[in-house]
Amino acid sequence: MKKIVLFLILILNVNFSFADCSSSGMQFLPNSKTISLNPMFIIEGYYYSQQTVLTFENRKVYLVSENGEKVNLKLIQILKGKMSLTQAIFKAEIPLQPKTKYFIKYSNETLSEINERKKWNATSKKNEEIFWETNEDINLEELKPNLKIKFDKTEIIHYGCGPSANANFETTNTSNLEIWYKTEVVEISTNTKHIYYLTSYENKISVGQDMCSGAFTYKKNEKYKVRFVPMNIDGKELKPTEWTIYESPFTNDKFGR
Repeated sequence: MKKIVLFLILILNVNFSFADCSSSGMQFLPNSKTISLNPMFIIEGYYYSQQTVLTFENRKVYLVSENGEKVNLKLIQILKGKMSLTQAIFKAEIPLQPKTKYFIKYSNETLSEINERKKWNATSKKNEEIFWETNEDINLEELKPNLKIKFDKTEIIHYGCGPSANANFETTNTSNLEIWYKTEVVEISTNTKHIYYLTSYENKISVGQDMCSGAFTYKKNEKYKVRFVPMNIDGKELKPTEWTIYESPFTNDKFGR
């Protein structure tokens, strides 16, 4: 009887964990609502929403001002994450107008795509379209060259529907600017390279996966190396960091993989 009760508890825990993973979702960068006149943009699709991102190879993405002015966004590249993530990198084709609010749109949008371009506003209690407002800067302030990125540790957290497995890095001297990190991870035994743009949270960059998705994944008993190219949201880059070598987070994990 005790075994049956334990089995039921485990099944319920797994079901609750799966409920935490949605079947689709979009993220739009910059996170900052204030942009320069020559910004870059990143659109990331999760799970089913990856299909929308992949259509941008043959589909227009543009900004529309409150006055109806349309500015095309040039697709720089599409990057596929290793687990349920895909992102598209864009640059405005012409300088934007100062002190102007812009909304992002796609050609031939579906209703679900329009809804995915909205975000909950806790103040107005409504889902509102994603937007940015320009200041008067032709380009934003560049990043400080003394920005430091230091390896902290690898980490695994097991959940009902899968593990979170990351190599964590600490950042310092970042000022208050929003920073994107073009991240290159190489599986050393095969010399296979994978690239994805990451952001930091509380001065920490997590290179890997959470329980539902991830830009990078790991194999047990493999070694990896990573380097970062920090940039501001206009795409102005610092020099790449040195390569850091580390073992897969799964190597010493008792649950294996």
